[in-house]
Amino acid sequence: MTPTPHPTAFLARIRLNPRNRAVARDLRDATQMHRTLMRLVPDDLGDSPRLRSGLLYRIETTPDTTTVLLQATAPLDDKALPAEYGHIEIKDLSTMFAALRPDLAVRYRITVNPSRRERLPLEQKNQRGKVIPLSGPDADQWWTRRAEEAGLRLKTLLPIPVESARRRGNPTTPLRHNLIRYDGTATVAEPLALTNALLTGIGRGKPYGAGLLTLAPAAT
Repeated sequence: MTPTPHPTAFLARIRLNPRNRAVARDLRDATQMHRTLMRLVPDDLGDSPRLRSGLLYRIETTPDTTTVLLQATAPLDDKALPAEYGHIEIKDLSTMFAALRPDLAVRYRITVNPSRRERLPLEQKNQRGKVIPLSGPDADQWWTRRAEEAGLRLKTLLPIPVESARRRGNPTTPLRHNLIRYDGTATVAEPLALTNALLTGIGRGKPYGAGLLTLAPAAT
């Protein structure tokens, strides 16, 4: 029997140049950040280029640096960023996908937009309720449930609030995508489900820095 090929995906790590004007603009405007990062994927992907390219990203900030992690199933062009935007490194994720197996211990990180849709009374059954952001224990339960659906059995979770995605012209008004980062440890329960979650992302707000799940080997 021919073995199932592992999916093709790439991960870019972009250490942003804090003195670059395009970087400053993108960090103020989540929509513009999305447009800049889409420059790295091919431009002939049709009407849903983000979906077809599998582009997901996450912004990570420390006291010293701001880094963008970007994943895509399409090839990435490391020359497509604006001049002096930052230092970029790209790696192939085939080895990671090949290593996934039941009960594998991993460390994970993800920034998500925990939310639920408002339930409307029966007389409004043809309408859609508002999307309500979740926080605290409700958000933790949301992530635990979504992780299980994604083939990941959580052992620990640490919620870390991060700055919500913002839009140009409203610097003090967040988009509805309220973001929380989760770090922790887990074991792989369902490799196929986990592979799909890694490739497609988890939850809402994917064009605005949410949904990218990354894994690393857990210390033994």
